[in-house]
Amino acid sequence: MFKKLSLFSKLSVLWVGLMFFFAIAGRLLPIADPTEFFEVQGAGLFSPGHILGTDMNGYDLFANIVVGSRYSLLIAIFSVGFGSLIGGILGIAAGYLRGKTDYVLSVLFNIFLSIPNLILSLVLIAVLATSSDPNEPASETRRIIVIIISLTIVIIPILGRITRGATLAWTSSEFVVAAKSMGMKDMMIIRRHIVPNVLPSIYAVAFLAVGIVIVVEGSLSLLGIGVGNGTSWGSMLARAQGDLEYAPIALFVPLTFLGLTVIACNQVGDALRQRLDSRESKL
Repeated sequence: MFKKLSLFSKLSVLWVGLMFFFAIAGRLLPIADPTEFFEVQGAGLFSPGHILGTDMNGYDLFANIVVGSRYSLLIAIFSVGFGSLIGGILGIAAGYLRGKTDYVLSVLFNIFLSIPNLILSLVLIAVLATSSDPNEPASETRRIIVIIISLTIVIIPILGRITRGATLAWTSSEFVVAAKSMGMKDMMIIRRHIVPNVLPSIYAVAFLAVGIVIVVEGSLSLLGIGVGNGTSWGSMLARAQGDLEYAPIALFVPLTFLGLTVIACNQVGDALRQRLDSRESKL
């Protein structure tokens, strides 16, 4: 499959793979300590000992990019993973059972889709990630968990609607109708015929959703309620937003990595979608 992809799609796959390598094996790389202060502040690209330079606090940008990929992708993968699982189950239930089940779930999907992603995340974080002591901020772990939960809630209706549409299409196919006429149980039909054919649609949209989640997480960090201490690409942007005049590289580096990762995820999702469309046209 990789050989049949366009050059842009191949580069996108390699970029996404590189970011996942950073996220998984970043600790094994011979990089600087991301929390260490260096005397060289605001260093440019390819400075001695700092390939991507440093920010105005003296932090090594490459080390922080590697650490930031871990948190940004961790939040994105868990949010999209949980959202795909729950949304997929609800979407299949709505598309296969139809009737009142379809009506109720479709209304719920539409209600949540009508709420802006950022507003929903802001409300949930403000309610669930606030410490009982106003003088003591909530722990970083609690904040990350709440961010994942809030973004999962955002993803569920998106994947639910996509899965519902795909399930409706496959439920009307000849082999599903034949299986029903032969007396096959509904759970067996769903497991053998619906799920395997719906999964490619979920995979394609999931890559697009990863890009959306990375952007939302970055937006939350810029607003000061996301992951703090420069431990994600968004929090790196938040930390450097006041240094544009003195150290623009500290803002451009995380912005470039975030933008390229979102573009690559979107391209991979589009490539999977095109392959899915060509597969369905042959049936």
